[in-house]
Amino acid sequence: MTAVDFLQARAPQGVRLYAIGDVHGRFDLLSAMHERIAADVERDKPFDWRVIHLGDYIDRGPDSRRVLDFLIAAKQRDDRAITLTGNHELGLLDFLANPDPDALFVRYGGVETARSYGVELLRDGSVAQGHRDLLAALPRSHLEFIRSLAFSFEAGDFFFCHAGVRPGIALAQQSNRDLTWIRDEFLNDGSLHGKIVVHGHTPVQQPDVRRNRVNLDTYACGSGRLTALRVDGAVKQILTVSDDGRFQRRDAVTP
Repeated sequence: MTAVDFLQARAPQGVRLYAIGDVHGRFDLLSAMHERIAADVERDKPFDWRVIHLGDYIDRGPDSRRVLDFLIAAKQRDDRAITLTGNHELGLLDFLANPDPDALFVRYGGVETARSYGVELLRDGSVAQGHRDLLAALPRSHLEFIRSLAFSFEAGDFFFCHAGVRPGIALAQQSNRDLTWIRDEFLNDGSLHGKIVVHGHTPVQQPDVRRNRVNLDTYACGSGRLTALRVDGAVKQILTVSDDGRFQRRDAVTP
């Protein structure tokens, strides 16, 4: 396996890459980021591009339904929009199949997601009725979209997934569980993985750029900031939109 570090890593020739971190129901920030990316593309007119979304589109924030509507429309409009699954999307599917009151979906933001569909998930300490109401309210297109989400995407020297990879395992052999859930074993490992792993899942105050990985989860639902990585050839930049209207672009460099 050829080792590549962040400084050396390149996007595919002629293809600009944009990767967007965890959205968590912040439709306002997602749409603002897409506006910035569209303006970037219109200004520079790259030969080709991809916009990769790293999962966790739902839960915690107020507008999960609008986020899914937006992403579905984006993919229908242009297949250069890539959408990966996060553990929260998988949590919703698990809850729909088995309405456990202690499920991830219930405990970590599903109440807000259900409300975006006009459903109160918890009633008198029970999720039974909320589960039935959510099943009835969830558009078929949303369910099909979530079920269709990929677990990873590769382009050039970059490997995109939600959570990370298990060190020592070839990228092509990573388990779906690790791609959507892994934390410490991956975050604490400094070894190169063959490609730069671009991920979210673990909230950080600022995007975390390392020799072997980039964490773009800046806790949009709480911080009011959504972060993206832009790669054009060997040039890497961090893009940030904020709910106060600010936009920041800076070089992405390792410590």
